[in-house]
Amino acid sequence: MNSIPREMKAVVYRGKRDLRVETVPVPRISAHDILVRVGVCGVCPTDIKKIHHATVAPPRIFGHETAGTIVKVGAKVHGFRVGDRVGLHHHVPCLNCHACGHRAFAQCPQYKRTGITAGFEPAGGGYAEYVRVMSFCLPGVVKIPRRNALEEGAMLEPVNTVLKAVKRLNILTGDRVLVAGQGPIGLMFTKLLSLQGIKVIATDLMSKRLRLAKQFGASKTIRANAKTFDEQVRRATRGKGLDASVVAVPVDALVQQSMKHLRGAGQVMLFAHTKRGAQSGLDLAEICVDEKDLIGSYSSDFTLQGAVAKLVFSRQFDVRALISHRFPLEQTAQAVELAANPTPESLKIVVTEQDVEVSAEDCPPN
Repeated sequence: MNSIPREMKAVVYRGKRDLRVETVPVPRISAHDILVRVGVCGVCPTDIKKIHHATVAPPRIFGHETAGTIVKVGAKVHGFRVGDRVGLHHHVPCLNCHACGHRAFAQCPQYKRTGITAGFEPAGGGYAEYVRVMSFCLPGVVKIPRRNALEEGAMLEPVNTVLKAVKRLNILTGDRVLVAGQGPIGLMFTKLLSLQGIKVIATDLMSKRLRLAKQFGASKTIRANAKTFDEQVRRATRGKGLDASVVAVPVDALVQQSMKHLRGAGQVMLFAHTKRGAQSGLDLAEICVDEKDLIGSYSSDFTLQGAVAKLVFSRQFDVRALISHRFPLEQTAQAVELAANPTPESLKIVVTEQDVEVSAEDCPPN
């Protein structure tokens, strides 16, 4: 393992749409922390929102879908060692507060703290060469098996968020669920739902993504702007309506559309409406009289880490198929722009440090 430098490259958020490659100090760790050399970091829509709309004050170093190699372990840390390849979770709940008692982990005060940083106000830090993992986030560190790549470790966090949302749905094997939007997140929903025996109706504006949805397990695909959209949904559900609908893109019209096609007591899951202040009109009688549920899901579920790791590392869900573009750290701004403005060829975008990917043969046993 190479010696740890005093300084490193990092992509620093300096204001609205302003990302700069800078030289910053390598984070110092306490006796209770670990230091990780970043190998891969995924580009997440929540970070794009912060960068494009300046919803948080600069300076910060974003990036939280992170995997890398431990290069330093605090004296009082147990269970990890230098050379371990790990996937990171930047939010970890306390498991003791009122919110955690209700399994509302994303509402836990500790969970709302970001416990991984590359400097400045903690913000994930994955768009840098090194990150400090604070003590309260160590339970969220997952060792990557020898056979798996760092990229698979970086996908643990987004897959977790989707599995959490799937588990909030009151659905049974054979139910019909529409997934609106077949970007990386929508395809994750399609795959995880299909693994549970759900008949997924996938919609998108891009024909290529609809073809991918079939490969990920969709039983039916519909072009989102098709003139016969309503009729196709009716035929796909045999006139009974959807058991649930997942809105994986922040388009208000899709919420009303989903409510219209929902059967009585069905559910609409909001997964992408994260920008505050927006209002939308709904027929509230659909919720009261028809007993339709409008629910949301945000961030990950700490208690699902084991299940997600099994899905990903066994390749029952081979997340590698989702990664379409890899950018070096110096081109993080371009990576963010492509993720914000997807093309038919783009899916999951990751930022990589090519020289730190470790082969299985070079890894210590976990």
